[in-house]
Amino acid sequence: MDSVLHKFTNGFPLWIVICSGLALWQPQWFTWFSGSWITLGLGAIMLGMGLTLTLDDFTRVFKFPRWVVGGVLLQFTVMPFFGWGLGHLLDLPKAYAVGLILVSCCPGGTASNVICYLGRGNVALSVTLTTFSTMVAIGATPWLTAMLAGSYMPVNAMALFYSTVQVVLIPVTLGVVLNRFAPKITGELARFSPSIAVIVIILIVASILGSGSNRILNSGPSLLLGVLLLHAFGFILGYTISYWMDHNKSVARTVSIEVGMQNSGLGAHLARSHFPVGSGVDIPSAISALTHCIYGSVVAAVWRRYPVSDHDESDDETL
Repeated sequence: MDSVLHKFTNGFPLWIVICSGLALWQPQWFTWFSGSWITLGLGAIMLGMGLTLTLDDFTRVFKFPRWVVGGVLLQFTVMPFFGWGLGHLLDLPKAYAVGLILVSCCPGGTASNVICYLGRGNVALSVTLTTFSTMVAIGATPWLTAMLAGSYMPVNAMALFYSTVQVVLIPVTLGVVLNRFAPKITGELARFSPSIAVIVIILIVASILGSGSNRILNSGPSLLLGVLLLHAFGFILGYTISYWMDHNKSVARTVSIEVGMQNSGLGAHLARSHFPVGSGVDIPSAISALTHCIYGSVVAAVWRRYPVSDHDESDDETL
């Protein structure tokens, strides 16, 4: 069973590409997954993350603060800046510009941990960065979105904050508590959580692509270009800046993946919950999920073929 689940999880990039294509062809196969289903699905992903965490995991930041703090800072500076800048540079319609900014202000997603594993990066650091960026996002995502997108349309930062608490903080905290007081049960549940996360992310992305298929196909090249450039800058600058700081290829690769891959499911949920239905604010998040998975798969394939040296890996084992 574990082998089957492992293979299914590692095939995540392939599954999301296939289902995204199917969603554009036959939207009704996926559009049923909407509304409260997305909220519950995201809660399940975050609960699954919490089930794999202990209080000791949160102390890792004190062992290698520059890696963790640096990675989180890049996540909430590089991506929001380019999300905002590309919206202006490409003169995107208001809804698409807001959607691009929103997804750029989201934390790293669980998909980054899968890609990091496939690319032989520092998985422990990847999980730590995902955890901390998710916690920081509770306040940072609403604040940055309101600050950068407020000029396009009204953004209720407090409403975004409450939604983020509901789908991030509460499930993760519950998972950590369960892991602390019921480790045997959570150990069994944690076996299935990565596969559940893959299924939920695919359903969210395919649902949004399906429901907005006409708008996506008619959105023109500017939105697609904006999303492509956003994640390209994330991967490139995440690696370049991180390597410049530490000269550690393994850490730089891991930070690159974390910065370049957003929690697009969270972005889609916030867009659908706090902006007019059918406005298109959720469309950039759907395209983003597909884009960063394709980028991540290519990056993982290249880095798997060219592993880092023993010197680079030796320091990472202590995290």
